[in-house]
Amino acid sequence: MNVMIFAAGLGTRMRPLTETTAKALIPVAGRPLLDHALEQARAALPAQIVVNAYHHAQQVQAHLSTEADVTCVVEPNPVLETGGGLRNALPLLGSDPVMTLNSDAVWTGPSAAQTLRAAWDPTRMDGLLLLVPLDRAHGRKGGGDFAITSSGALVRDADGMVYTGAGIVKTAGLAHITDQVFSLRELWAPMAAEGRLHGVVHPGHWADVGHPEGITLAETMLREQTRP
Repeated sequence: MNVMIFAAGLGTRMRPLTETTAKALIPVAGRPLLDHALEQARAALPAQIVVNAYHHAQQVQAHLSTEADVTCVVEPNPVLETGGGLRNALPLLGSDPVMTLNSDAVWTGPSAAQTLRAAWDPTRMDGLLLLVPLDRAHGRKGGGDFAITSSGALVRDADGMVYTGAGIVKTAGLAHITDQVFSLRELWAPMAAEGRLHGVVHPGHWADVGHPEGITLAETMLREQTRP
């Protein structure tokens, strides 16, 4: 299964840090966010890892220049968001289901990628999202995103669990979206309507590092949750 890591965001919530640095290269616990994501991606034993870049793209390209198993795709103007970015990378990713990872997050506990792979069932699912309860979502601003029904399918629920930025999707539905710039939510919507967007709960903790205060929260989480 190939992996797509989203690293093209403008980082507006992370300003002023992103005025001079790509968001994906901001360090957390001594390592760039992108390296945390690459560690997760490689746990899935992918045939191909694709990273998109846009804001400070040259920095991301330089950082990945020695990574033989990673291809960096620089997006055209305007930035394509997650759905558009995934579709733009399909020539490299192929037509099989793709694991998607946001680069502005860190996890503790078992590998997020392996949890997704173990739960993935393409006979019942067109999409699978990795979730955590709100009490294990560090730096989360706002409520939840989804609830998991008895069948495993997802429904929108502001009091439910939080989407962690990791999932697996079949990509055929991208061909039916006419917008150039769009979120993965546009791909998920018809899956959810047909009961084929499912969820699995991550056993560990997760931190949103899309804003400056998320850095400290993530580092504290990593220290506390990885102690022997």
